[in-house]
Amino acid sequence: MPKFSLIRPEQPLLLLGCGKMGGAMLQGWLKGGLSGDAVIVADPNRAGVLDMLPKLNTKNIVADIADLPGRLAPSFIILAVKPQFMDQAMASLKSLDYADSVFLSIAAGKTVGYFERHLGQAAAIVRAMPNTPASIGKGITVGYPNKNVSDYQKDICHDLLSAVGNVEWVEEEKLIDAVTAVSGSGPAYVFSMVEALAGAGEQIGLPPELANKLARQTICGSGALLEQSDEAASQLRMNVTSPNGTTEAGLNILMGEKGLGKLMGETVRAAHQKSKDLAD
Repeated sequence: MPKFSLIRPEQPLLLLGCGKMGGAMLQGWLKGGLSGDAVIVADPNRAGVLDMLPKLNTKNIVADIADLPGRLAPSFIILAVKPQFMDQAMASLKSLDYADSVFLSIAAGKTVGYFERHLGQAAAIVRAMPNTPASIGKGITVGYPNKNVSDYQKDICHDLLSAVGNVEWVEEEKLIDAVTAVSGSGPAYVFSMVEALAGAGEQIGLPPELANKLARQTICGSGALLEQSDEAASQLRMNVTSPNGTTEAGLNILMGEKGLGKLMGETVRAAHQKSKDLAD
């Protein structure tokens, strides 16, 4: 893998937006060996970035691209601003020499076509969908490169995204909407299950604090077991389920005709449709 080989102080990486996701990625890059001198951060909350990354060169942290001296020619431009601010970010790029830059976007709902309209048909663009566990290095990100991204550039993007977890790639951009519905929104589904499990515990008499602790640790422990085991989720489920036991009694409801499978299908389809609507 190239491991940031194209990113140097004279052709730096430019990070637009350094919130939770952008900040987590930047911390991962620096830990992975990317030189702080080869990174420029543009974020309106400059003071917050300095607090989060005190070892970063203060000259390389600006509130706005317009504050950068000269005409910068970044090797990679990471678009980590919120989708509603992307139009403003696109307008600010006019002060850069980005003819040879690779654009890596983690903004939900912003398609490759959107960026090509703003940056030109020749622009090298990667659209990626991470999820919030990336903030602790446990994320899963799926990327899609347009035809202008070389294999070498894609490899570096893979390294950049790997800083916050696992990375997968799709060959059709429309699959990003499905990814959004499953892994992008998925953490919220899991957190909702914790709430539901804790609430159910309260209904059968557990004190709220204990019910919440049991639900949280059960989900966390099960996730850790799933990560470390080579067995399929279905097998792990069966490992817990004794014939005619308590787990089987509960699963008869959860896996019934109107149970979790049907509900999750409806949930993911709704999120999938919304992702397509936002992209359109």
